[in-house]
Amino acid sequence: MKPSDSFLPKHGNYQELKAFQKAEVVYDLTVRFARQYLGRGDRTVDQMVQAARSGKKNILEGSKAAKTSKEMEIKLTNVARASLEELLDDYLDYLRSRDLPIWPKDSREALYVRRLGTKQPQTFELYREIFETRPPEVVANLAICLINQANYLIDRQIARLEKDFLQQGGLRERMTRARLEHRAQQDGTHRSHGSSRTYESHSQNS
Repeated sequence: MKPSDSFLPKHGNYQELKAFQKAEVVYDLTVRFARQYLGRGDRTVDQMVQAARSGKKNILEGSKAAKTSKEMEIKLTNVARASLEELLDDYLDYLRSRDLPIWPKDSREALYVRRLGTKQPQTFELYREIFETRPPEVVANLAICLINQANYLIDRQIARLEKDFLQQGGLRERMTRARLEHRAQQDGTHRSHGSSRTYESHSQNS
């Protein structure tokens, strides 16, 4: 069996996934935001950091699981999506409870963050100046924009994974397909050898 025909597909480098890069920026930003702007002992600190960490780590673990379980990859990627949605709500709560403005998605500020979001690779360094020089309401809105970008990328990733699963099946289906193809190859080889021996016998008799 050729390597390309293996029932264990190649899995990508999670660090190259745009969704992972974006989720990592969200995590780096959230750790700093919680440490600087939320009170010590505030339960929201742990909740936000844990949600950000879950968003990042579940994309990583899903990518690692892809080699043996497409179902697990889809499940973990969905967990990442849910965690970031929870984090998004925490940032919205932060702004709303303090009567601070929430940027409309087509505002000048949001569009600027969207342009920054197209740069590759995505790292916290792209946004460090904003974090270090702008007030907390700007940083919170920045985080909201980045989470929405990450969720968009994750939604696209999940759609592709589900399409691949429907077309290729899971590990069990791929193993069954590989066994059937292997048997077919063996049967074809046996028939070919049998035909050669029959031809040689006829040639000798004549």
